[in-house]
Amino acid sequence: MSEKRDYYEVLGVERTASSDEVRKAYKREALKHHPDRNPGDATAETKFKAVNEAYQVLSDDEKRQIYDQFGHAGLEGGMGGGAPSDVFSHMQDLFAEMFSGGFGFGGGGGGGGRRQARRGGDLRVQARLNLRQAAFGLKREITVNAPTRCEDCQGSGAKAGTKPETCGHCRGSGQVSNARGFVMFTTPCPRCQGQGVVIKDHCKSCKGHGAVEKARTVVVGFPPGIDSGQKLRIPGQGMPGPNGAPAGDLYVEIDIEEDGRFERDGADLVTRVHVSFSDAALGAEIRVPSIGESLEDPPETTVPCRIPAGTQSGTVIQIKGQGVPRLDGRGRGSLVAVVQVDVPTRLTERAKALLVELESELNSGEAPEAGKARAAGAK
Repeated sequence: MSEKRDYYEVLGVERTASSDEVRKAYKREALKHHPDRNPGDATAETKFKAVNEAYQVLSDDEKRQIYDQFGHAGLEGGMGGGAPSDVFSHMQDLFAEMFSGGFGFGGGGGGGGRRQARRGGDLRVQARLNLRQAAFGLKREITVNAPTRCEDCQGSGAKAGTKPETCGHCRGSGQVSNARGFVMFTTPCPRCQGQGVVIKDHCKSCKGHGAVEKARTVVVGFPPGIDSGQKLRIPGQGMPGPNGAPAGDLYVEIDIEEDGRFERDGADLVTRVHVSFSDAALGAEIRVPSIGESLEDPPETTVPCRIPAGTQSGTVIQIKGQGVPRLDGRGRGSLVAVVQVDVPTRLTERAKALLVELESELNSGEAPEAGKARAAGAK
C-alpha cells in the first residue's frame, strides 16, 4: 500500500497556514480535481478524495493538533490502536486511575467504579446544493445510512424485560490490571470488552449490538451564504453510544454545484456580459443575469446595468447588493459584470464602407485616399 502524502502538501499550504488559508486552498484544489470537471479521470477522482481527506483533518483544530504531533499514525490508530480520540481517552483514564488510587503495586484485579459510557461516534455526510440554494438557504431532509439505536432494547443490547449485568471479572470498571514487576498495567476487560457489563440474553433484533443498520432522514437547515468546504454540526444525530450512551454528532459537509452563469468569489458573484460594438461605443442600458432576491424568484432573473459610452472589453462594472448574502448576516456581496465587446465577423459591403467612413471621421486628419485604400483592402 502506498504511503499517504502529507496533508499540507496535498492542499499546497505551509504547516503554519491559518484556518482561512486552509479553507481557500481546499476550495481551489477541490474545484480543480472535482469529478464534474474531470469526467472519467480516475487520477482526478483520487486527488479529489485526498483533498477532502486532508481538509477534514486540517480544518478541525483537534485533529490538526494530533496530526501535527503524531502524523498519519495518530489519526489511524498508530499510537497503540484505535481512533485518536480513543488514544487520548485511554491516556486520560490511566492518569485518572493513577491519581485516584487505582494505580499501585501488587496483585491484579479490577478496582474503582464503573467508567462512564462513552458517547457514540460522529458521522459525516456530504450535501450538494446549487448556487441559489446556498445563497438563500433552505431546509432539506438528508438520508443517513448508519447504525441506529435499536428500538426494541433501547440500545442496551439486552432482551426486552432484562438488563445488562455488571461484569464480575472487572466489577463494572471495564478494565483489569496486571502487575509486571513493580508496574501495574491496565487493559480493557477481556470478558466485557471494556464495557463494564455483560449481556446474557441478547436482543433478537440487534443481536446484542444495541443498534441496527437503518436508513433514516435528518432535517438540516442550511443557512444563507454557506459555501463549499464548510460543514454543519447536527448534535445527537451520529452513531448511537454503547449500552444506551448518548449518540455522537452528524457533520454535513457542503459541496456547491457549478453554475453556468456565475463564478462565486466569497460573497461576490462574477458574470460575463456580451455587448455589441455600437452599445459599447455609444453606451446603453442592458440587463445582466442575477440570482434574484429569494429562491422563489425565477431562475433567469436579471437586473439593469448601465454601460457607459466608450466601454472596452474587460471593463468591470460592480452592482452592489446583488451578490450572495453574507453568512454573518451583514448584507450581500456584489454582482461583478465583466464586459465582453462582440466584434462582428461578417459584414456587408455597405457595412464595411460605413465602418471605413466612421474610422475616417474618427481620424479626421487622414487623407480621403487612405480611407479608400483601406475600404478596397477590406473587400
